[in-house]
Amino acid sequence: MGIQDIIQGKKKWRAHTARVKALPADYQIVYQEIQRYVFKVGPVDLIDGDLLNGLVDFFEEGVAAGKGVLEVTGPDVAAFVDGLLQDTPTYSDAYQESITKEKPGL
Repeated sequence: MGIQDIIQGKKKWRAHTARVKALPADYQIVYQEIQRYVFKVGPVDLIDGDLLNGLVDFFEEGVAAGKGVLEVTGPDVAAFVDGLLQDTPTYSDAYQESITKEKPGL
């Protein structure tokens, strides 16, 4: 990764955070909690994927439709996030897979 890639990545991240800050307060709170959870779970393609940008797009559509954040995500935000990550491989999955390959009896 070169210096230009790092600079471009920072520009993209700043633009992304500016979009989040433009959301209403309730959307920002839910987004930040989702982001925190996603960073802990660690989807493998988080850096290159569109998960967080897609989430902001989805939230912007909810705002434009005049809906509250829980109308968009549903009352169980954790279930909403788990649904987003359902088919996304995570670092935890990769680790578990490497352990089971090392110890075939598990």
